[in-house]
Amino acid sequence: MNVGIDKLSFYTPGYALDMADLAAARGVDPAKFQKGLGQEVMAVSPKTQDAVTLAANAADKLLTDADRQAIDLVILATESGIDQSKAGAIYLHHLLGIQPYAKSVEVKEACYSGTFALHAAVDHVRLHPEKKALVVTADIARYGLNTAGEVTQGAGAVAMLISTHPRIATVHSDSVALTRDIMDFWRPNYTDTAYVDGHYSNEQYLDQLQQTFAEYCTQSGHELADFAAMAFHLPYTKMGVKGLRHLLEVNTVSEETAASLWESLEASRTYNRQVGNIYTGSLYLSLISLLANDETLSGGDTIGMYSYGSGAVSECYSMTLVEGYRYQLDKIGMEAMLADRQRLSVAEYEAMFTLDWPTNGETVHYAPNNDSNDFRLLGFDQHKRLYGKSAD
Repeated sequence: MNVGIDKLSFYTPGYALDMADLAAARGVDPAKFQKGLGQEVMAVSPKTQDAVTLAANAADKLLTDADRQAIDLVILATESGIDQSKAGAIYLHHLLGIQPYAKSVEVKEACYSGTFALHAAVDHVRLHPEKKALVVTADIARYGLNTAGEVTQGAGAVAMLISTHPRIATVHSDSVALTRDIMDFWRPNYTDTAYVDGHYSNEQYLDQLQQTFAEYCTQSGHELADFAAMAFHLPYTKMGVKGLRHLLEVNTVSEETAASLWESLEASRTYNRQVGNIYTGSLYLSLISLLANDETLSGGDTIGMYSYGSGAVSECYSMTLVEGYRYQLDKIGMEAMLADRQRLSVAEYEAMFTLDWPTNGETVHYAPNNDSNDFRLLGFDQHKRLYGKSAD
């Protein structure tokens, strides 16, 4: 029985900051951001958007009434959680109008948890083939103003509807994961910005890639040449270049295969360049970018996936594309969303970044920003978040 991704889309807020403008404000050569890190635009999230609303906006556009009745598992993967107890997936379940007899949970392990959620959903549907599962990865990456990680910030969500007879890709149960206790990136409960040891994290990303992929090949019988493309977790898009170069150094492929993998990598970085890091969703935004922009791919091609979450857990697995998968992607709509964002000045971005959500239980109501037609955070009352749309 084939189980996998039937529908796939992403959402990013209506504000963006050009990396050339940020570089000028920080006294940095723009090439350091645009070429050195591979980032062109950073998505900026207003206070009317959080992990729940990002997730709802990504998923709502995918779901029909029949889907909402068939879904009996909702998983939100995020490291931008809004509550230490109540799962954001419960808010998501309510906002999307999914039938009540569904399991709804939130999962966390840095940027890796979206991959765990995907496999959990696939396993669930294999056991319950008449049902569907919804997986959403949603995050707001925050490192702070004038920090080394500032340029890799971003915000967005990726939604995946999992079913039998998928129309985009069959997800294979050939995954191999590696866990090691390291401190390359972390965010304690008392801060809303992350700490990262950048150089060390890059080293760990590549070291775990080498070890995980080698073990994956041993257990699965695959080799690098078997894949039409490789999709990587992209905290910044130059990391995908480093990852593929690393694999090509330790795996033998023909010049033709290597050239094809490089071409596919460029396609997979297109949307991430325009959004930035979305933590749990970065690998899956790269997958969307690959499928939407690589004209050499076709049904039956197998894609290799590398997921990495600091701390650290990494995983390699594969999926096979279904004939006609391009018809399931709203490329025009996704690219219009990116193009229609309001470009912020650095001063406007800094003002938006430093706005705080209330912590004292006061009643606050937010006017719509550039999300007037989307799910948004309406405000707070007695320590409770209020969600809806502008008309609510």
